[in-house]
Amino acid sequence: MLLLLQLYLLNLTIFARIHHMNKVIISFATLAQIILVGLSVSGQVNFQQRSTDVGRIKMTFSNAGTIGRPQVRSNVQGAPSMAFPVKGKEHLFESGIWIGALVDGQTQVSTSAVDASNGYSTGGNGFEFTPLGAPTERSKLTSSPNYSANAVSHQDFVLRFSDEFVVVPGTSIPIAGHLNPLKASVKLETYAWNFSFADFFVICNYEITNNSDKTWDSIWVGQWADLVVRDVTVTRDAGTAFFNKGRNSVDQNYQAVYAWLGSNTADDADYIQSYGAMQFLGMDWRGMFFNPNKPDTFVSRGFAKPQVTFNFWNFNSVNPPFTTPQNDQERYLKMKTAIDSVLLQGPTGPANGQPNNWIQLISAGPLPSVAPGEKFNYVIAYVCARKLTRPVSGTGITTTPESRAELTEHFKRTKSTFLGEDVNEEGKYNAALDLNGNGILDRYILPEPPSTPKTRIVARNNGVDIYWDASSIESVDPITRKKDFEGFKLYRSNAGDDLDRNLADDNNLVAQWDSAGNDIGYNNGFTAIQLNEPVRFDDDTTSYRFKYSMNNLLNGWQYKFLLTAFDKGDKVLGVPSLESSFTENEFSVFAGSTPSAIKENTTDKVGVYPNPYRTNAAWDGATSRTRKLYFYNLPARCEINIFTSSGELIASLDHNSESYNGKGAQWFDNFTDASRVVMSGGEHAWDLLTTTKNNISSGVYIFTVKDIETGFTDTGKFTIIK
Repeated sequence: MLLLLQLYLLNLTIFARIHHMNKVIISFATLAQIILVGLSVSGQVNFQQRSTDVGRIKMTFSNAGTIGRPQVRSNVQGAPSMAFPVKGKEHLFESGIWIGALVDGQTQVSTSAVDASNGYSTGGNGFEFTPLGAPTERSKLTSSPNYSANAVSHQDFVLRFSDEFVVVPGTSIPIAGHLNPLKASVKLETYAWNFSFADFFVICNYEITNNSDKTWDSIWVGQWADLVVRDVTVTRDAGTAFFNKGRNSVDQNYQAVYAWLGSNTADDADYIQSYGAMQFLGMDWRGMFFNPNKPDTFVSRGFAKPQVTFNFWNFNSVNPPFTTPQNDQERYLKMKTAIDSVLLQGPTGPANGQPNNWIQLISAGPLPSVAPGEKFNYVIAYVCARKLTRPVSGTGITTTPESRAELTEHFKRTKSTFLGEDVNEEGKYNAALDLNGNGILDRYILPEPPSTPKTRIVARNNGVDIYWDASSIESVDPITRKKDFEGFKLYRSNAGDDLDRNLADDNNLVAQWDSAGNDIGYNNGFTAIQLNEPVRFDDDTTSYRFKYSMNNLLNGWQYKFLLTAFDKGDKVLGVPSLESSFTENEFSVFAGSTPSAIKENTTDKVGVYPNPYRTNAAWDGATSRTRKLYFYNLPARCEINIFTSSGELIASLDHNSESYNGKGAQWFDNFTDASRVVMSGGEHAWDLLTTTKNNISSGVYIFTVKDIETGFTDTGKFTIIK
């Protein structure tokens, strides 16, 4: 790369001398642009995406400034777009930043995403930002391979992109409609947490730099989005029918726009009742905090009053009043002009009109000016919440304060996380509010619950044994500086809860143990679960000091288990009792038989259940691809062959108890969303499909199971009744 740069500088020097003799002067900016284009030929950075996975909200970000994965509506198995609380329950098609300004009196707007039927495309109209590097990841979690002392959250992504290229680097492809760039370089840092009280939002902190040689005036920054709330694992809608069932509204108190599934007839209306939202959090400019609720910081200096505006239009619409902006002038006008409240709430508007494919734009401005080389920060968040009630009107599903109670609480928590020590929302350091005593204003400060207990679950016949360590007990809260551990909580879903595909909300508290002698919890102590001697496993260095056994579980059914630790809170500081992550320690557990070797005169015969299998079994999904039956009493390693009654081999399965987690049968892809799957080791699910993925017919089937270790084979049969 250095050699390439030297060659370019040499060529440019010669080029400049020749043209200087002809009285043509080449500016430094022009030379720099040529160098950058030349370097990009060999150092082109490809479009890359990364997805958050630490919390309940799971989002995808790209190094071209786009947010979301538009293909999720047709490819459920890939990365999420904006899923909450589980995979498949989506809330976003695509989103991205808009930056608008006046430059020498001319309106210029650069966009990272706009209305586009298929979403991002390289060089596509409106996708005007180019990657400057590969995404990087860092984490505050010491257990993470991406641990960094510089991390802000449990999962940070850092992405860099710029609008300065008018041709796709490394190609001759022009970026459509992008002839007059602002020359803005952007560093986007995204922050996500796994705490149970903060795992429903992702904060986006944009650092925007003016890399041109001209001053930007009257700057507006906006966030464009196509929020679409659908369950992509259930809906059969495609094209327009997929998008045209949305409704939108505004929360002025928390400076947010939100969307929900507005159709009561959509085939997934019973499967997804939640909100997807964007929330403006603030801007920092020249040491001043841009806060529309406290405008004097700007107004007292003679600047325009800070504003946050909201706008909506129909996707790619040319029909007024909700028309799609087509050029820089129209986009800038959309950013600086808020939607009329009468239109918002009117009979054709996004809140109460016919459900439609609404586009959202939340914008902030104006910043007076940004000089060449100057930078500022703009912060926005993506937030999700459950819809607690389902009010219905004559034109579809509506929204009420009661249905938004959780969303409002989530907006509040998101804002307080951003503000950190800035509880007065002034952007100024206050020694009395300095929680960590470092002498500066810190944002993104959260009180911390105890660390998540390291947990191991062992499945067995009709039950499980749960082991965990004592690390949570030693946790120190960074705010109170105290060891404030109080106890443990164990949650579990019920058999069959997975069929509504919302196991994250189906967990019930089944046991709790907490410190005795105070006014918190049950005061039942830890005697019942504390081991006399720590337990260790051969493949694990952890010392497990607690154990709880649960019996009377149904074999073959999925149970979600969560073990958390919680603290005492702090009444003086007003910090409530906090609980550790619900996502870091979740397990999908399947009770069943443990491995049993096949010997010459074995008594533990291999079998099948349910037998006979009557389509559909109670645990089956709605399609022929989401069925399963189990082979049980299997050896630790074996080969399973399935034949028709006439002896035709139709399927073969390889079983390894140490690695088998249900994968291979589509049921597990659709209904298992925990970070860890625990099987008993002696069972293997079959999806009732042949090796060529054809459905089988009713009849009697024969199977053989060969034990790899002993060499012995067991046989049996089962019946399929349709």
